[in-house]
Amino acid sequence: MTKLWGGRFQKSAEQWVDEFGASISFDQKLVMEDLEGSTAHVKMLAACNILSQEEGNQILSGLEKLKVKAQAGELEFSTANEDIHLNLEKFLIDEIGPVGGKLHTARSRNDQVATDMHLYLKNRVKEIIEGIQAFQSAIVEQAEAHVETVVPGYTHLQRAQPISFGHHLMTYFWMLQRDKERLSESMKRIDLSPLGAGAMSGTTFPIDREMSADLLGFSGVYQNSLDAVSDRDFILEFLSNASMLMMHMSRFAEEIILWSSEEFRFIELDDTFSTGSSIMPQKKNRDMAELIRGKTGRVYGNLFGLLTTLKGLPLAYNKDLQEDKEGMFDTVHTLMGSLPIFEGMVRTMTVRTDSMEKAVHSDFSNATELADYLAAKGLPFREAHEVTGKLVFMCIQRGYYLKDLPLAELQEASPLIEDDIYDVLLPKTAVARRNSLGGTGFDQVHYQLGLAKQLIG
Repeated sequence: MTKLWGGRFQKSAEQWVDEFGASISFDQKLVMEDLEGSTAHVKMLAACNILSQEEGNQILSGLEKLKVKAQAGELEFSTANEDIHLNLEKFLIDEIGPVGGKLHTARSRNDQVATDMHLYLKNRVKEIIEGIQAFQSAIVEQAEAHVETVVPGYTHLQRAQPISFGHHLMTYFWMLQRDKERLSESMKRIDLSPLGAGAMSGTTFPIDREMSADLLGFSGVYQNSLDAVSDRDFILEFLSNASMLMMHMSRFAEEIILWSSEEFRFIELDDTFSTGSSIMPQKKNRDMAELIRGKTGRVYGNLFGLLTTLKGLPLAYNKDLQEDKEGMFDTVHTLMGSLPIFEGMVRTMTVRTDSMEKAVHSDFSNATELADYLAAKGLPFREAHEVTGKLVFMCIQRGYYLKDLPLAELQEASPLIEDDIYDVLLPKTAVARRNSLGGTGFDQVHYQLGLAKQLIG
């Protein structure tokens, strides 16, 4: 088969060399974006009288036929034609004859592929943002149902202070909100058109880059042709933002895994998001949460892979840049799978309020309440801390908790302690009193939920 660029060559590459260099196995995902870009390019060429109206109409008619075939899955791509661009150009020539060869006037595969990827990410990032929003909605739903459900809060994976479970869940809402904002802000860089930059230096044809950008829905164009075809920072930014999003989901997944263990029994996942064991009949594994936690590594790998590919590349286009696509596609696929899975896990999980209630009454997470109580009565906090620590140590030796100590023994440790201390030490009281802005107090959690509902509409 004659190459569409083969005029200068006297020998053909062997098939295995062609297969090594071809990208059609993965860049066929860009088929609709490539056809969309070509359609805008032809309309612009005809408007600028670079093609006649008749030629433009012929090519546009052929491209429409290819769109129909692509949507029906009727296009059979070939590695002999290397990539999505040359495959589609070959299909077009077969469809409408030699005039199809005029499609490539005033452009290069270099600006063509960059345009395709901008279009692809522009569409996918919008879908990912919608997925985050749906996930946030599930979090708000569960958090609102459990504002006054008290659970141990942890630092160093040790019980620290009692908190509202709704407050704990809302932590991830705000992390996701920042992820959503980062992705939204990255659209400024994604929403630029490289089309018309040519191979590296523009073109001698009197093209209208603003027109083709407008036809494709871009908000602007690259101002430097070398920059337009040679950088992939818009993909790097996406991969970086995706890595942070996956990191947040991985942390949440880890808590889901811990909470649903027999050791915690704080939640139970719906059967839809769990699997069993091939040998142990009793097992209910949190495989979807574990997979999301595991897939975080591959998203990080895609980011570092492209960073490494770009490091040291001279201007302008180099074949190395063919390696920019598979990681991007894989990350998009991973995010668009992980987000609805996580949304479903959160929306359908059963919260074991009885286990949480038992946990907060069987620890020393209310110790800070006693120290704060003494400090509020005028005792320097460091002394209050020491008094409380000694009482905790005494309780551990006896197998008691602070609430079990008689008032006389508490007053022996500090005469400032009165019988109202037993109410102060109640987990629900401890949580409700922490009413500073952003705190776990029930009023503050309701306030957070109000803000969250405004953000997700």
